[in-house]
Amino acid sequence: MAVFYRIYEENPNPREISKVVNILKSGGLIIYPTDTVYGLGCDITNFRALERISRIKGIKLEKANFSFVCHDLSNLSDYVKQIDSVTFKILKRALPGPYTFILPGARTLPNPFKKKKTVGIRIPNNAIALEIVKQLGNPIVSTSIRDEDEVLEYTTDPELILEKWGSLVDCVIDAGYGGNEASTIVDLSENDPLIIREGKGSLEIF
Repeated sequence: MAVFYRIYEENPNPREISKVVNILKSGGLIIYPTDTVYGLGCDITNFRALERISRIKGIKLEKANFSFVCHDLSNLSDYVKQIDSVTFKILKRALPGPYTFILPGARTLPNPFKKKKTVGIRIPNNAIALEIVKQLGNPIVSTSIRDEDEVLEYTTDPELILEKWGSLVDCVIDAGYGGNEASTIVDLSENDPLIIREGKGSLEIF
């Protein structure tokens, strides 16, 4: 059964964050808060963990469209091809925030993603998520926690998440009720921004 940590976004406890990071480093899966919905994530460098997430989602790893959750834009070149100044300005304006940006993938992508032409980059405006990624030292590969309920698309109650996912993951973070609106997905892999999915993020900045 997954461990259940209560962490407050206003002032995330460094010791608790460190425990979560150790779980990720040892190949564990976590469910954690973002600025939109709760996410399921693992260390991008851990192949075994990546395969576990793929099995849970019922999709082959090389075909999965996971997001890369980053701490900031500083190491973007490890995962994304060189981008122009207009694209960079859009990223700077929107992030951290409730957006997933589709960008051209770099040749230096980790092995499971080598063949991907594009990748989804997320920098959520959530102190817990950002602190986890900062301490980890590299991105989390992430996907949203969906619900089978016809009305609620995403599970928002951490205790219900633990009940449903506790046997599949290694850690569930309780940061209070999550949102029920996913990120806005914007494709910046071509010249002009293309809105793939309208979610929580405002479109006015584009």
